[in-house]
Amino acid sequence: MTITPEEKLMYEVMRAIYESGIPISFKGSMVLKAFLIEAGYAEDTRHTVDIDANWNSESQPTEKQMTESLQKAFDSHDINLDVQSYRQYGEGRSAGFEITDRTTGELLFTMDIDVNRPAPETKMYEVDGLRFCGASPYSMIADKVSVISTDRVFRRVKDVVDLYYASKVIPFNRARIEYMLRNSKRHIGNFDGFLHRTEDLKHAYEKFRFTGDIEKPPFEEVYRTVRTYIRSILPRERDMDECVKGFL
Repeated sequence: MTITPEEKLMYEVMRAIYESGIPISFKGSMVLKAFLIEAGYAEDTRHTVDIDANWNSESQPTEKQMTESLQKAFDSHDINLDVQSYRQYGEGRSAGFEITDRTTGELLFTMDIDVNRPAPETKMYEVDGLRFCGASPYSMIADKVSVISTDRVFRRVKDVVDLYYASKVIPFNRARIEYMLRNSKRHIGNFDGFLHRTEDLKHAYEKFRFTGDIEKPPFEEVYRTVRTYIRSILPRERDMDECVKGFL
């Protein structure tokens, strides 16, 4: 699997933050890619330009404390980057940070950090010798299942793509997924959009861009694979299989 220079830099940043002792664990596409690499997935996956994380501490950190902690982690590992806050966290809103090249001032990537939300199950990952703490595979899968069970699926079609990748390397375990959802206080919707608005979902998928020269699988393949993968958690509906066969 190809790791872009930008992604390698982001892994270096994640390693620096982990080794600094900041109470941060990572999640999202960078962690999923690390898991896929460890699981032996060889094909290239979609690239990303941001880092997603959780900050869990006994007290509520200030914007200044978070910014200074991140910058100190970069500096202590001789990473020539600067960090600036551009969005304060709040109810249902993550903190946002821009990471720029110190020499050129170029914006390289962003970080979205949820603060003191229910902590996910985590594990250690390693990519090219760079170790960090990230969400466990089933924790990530549970989060993505929660998203696609609601109409957020049309704005977060990338979660359908990520479940397609996950289906290649890890079995779907309904009991583990439901445990993770309860632990994170997330809920399952009725999957109405995913199951019944397939044309709208296909339109959203076709608009979703894969950067670089990464091959984009056909929507029908992705949809069929994901629906089969999560079948055990989908609502049981009469003649649903026939409807899906007719669409595909």
